[in-house]
Amino acid sequence: MNRTLRNPTTFILFILPAIILYSIFYIYPIFTTLRYGFTNYNGLTKPDFIGFENYINALTNDSNLWIGFLNNIWFILFSIFIQVPIIILIGVLVSSVKKLRGFYKTTVFIPSILSTAVIGVLFSFVVFHPQIGMINRFLISIGLESWAHGWLGDEKTAMLSILVTNAWQWTGFYVVLVLAAIFGISKEVLEAAEIDGATGFQRTKHIIIPLIRPVIIVIILLSITGAMKALDIVIVMTNGGPFGTTEVMATYMYKVAFNQDQYGYGNAIANLIFIFSLLITLAFNIISKKFGDVEKE
Repeated sequence: MNRTLRNPTTFILFILPAIILYSIFYIYPIFTTLRYGFTNYNGLTKPDFIGFENYINALTNDSNLWIGFLNNIWFILFSIFIQVPIIILIGVLVSSVKKLRGFYKTTVFIPSILSTAVIGVLFSFVVFHPQIGMINRFLISIGLESWAHGWLGDEKTAMLSILVTNAWQWTGFYVVLVLAAIFGISKEVLEAAEIDGATGFQRTKHIIIPLIRPVIIVIILLSITGAMKALDIVIVMTNGGPFGTTEVMATYMYKVAFNQDQYGYGNAIANLIFIFSLLITLAFNIISKKFGDVEKE
């Protein structure tokens, strides 16, 4: 048995099926997307190579793409400055609970295992619906009928409604990561701080957050990549409306490719999404490293 495991051919035979599947369903589509991005292709006729024309048109003449990009930026900003602090707060609170900790962890995590389509429909009808939605019914019950309106049909509140729904779905997943990091902190460190008279807030600010900083950075990176590829939640809740105010790059790419049959241009937009995501991620990595170096000094 040991002689078989030491044979390189055995390892190759074991990983070969995974490599083949990975190449077929991941590597090949990536190169296909790159190739079609330089063509004028409608899905039926032979693709015509047009060089960088799709990219020049997207970056210079297509205002819809930039509207989508700005909405993706709103996803990122909401995640970093609102969702992440809430995640840390919930993680700290749950970690300090002595009884029913497993119940709270499970309850917080449940939204993450639900389908995005289910959550989108749930919030559209149960929470944000103009007639039967919980928000409007609550506002009416306390005498604020003038505040009740169609949250997803209003240009001022549609994007915020989507951001809240998306945050509700994924907060629990990130809370579990924070909890794992907090439970990995040495108990001696926390007990020493408690003996020295540190309050809960002081322990969180000066001990817990600095020690779980790598996990927080990972959460922010995951939030950035998730925000840049947001698609299903927008399609289910508003389909980019009203009047394109909630359009993101991925939904615009989908409509260009599958509704307008401009597959070449759609693939170019997909490549731009990848490039923008890469640039934003690299920029955050540089900023976080410089900020970390400043803190060490």
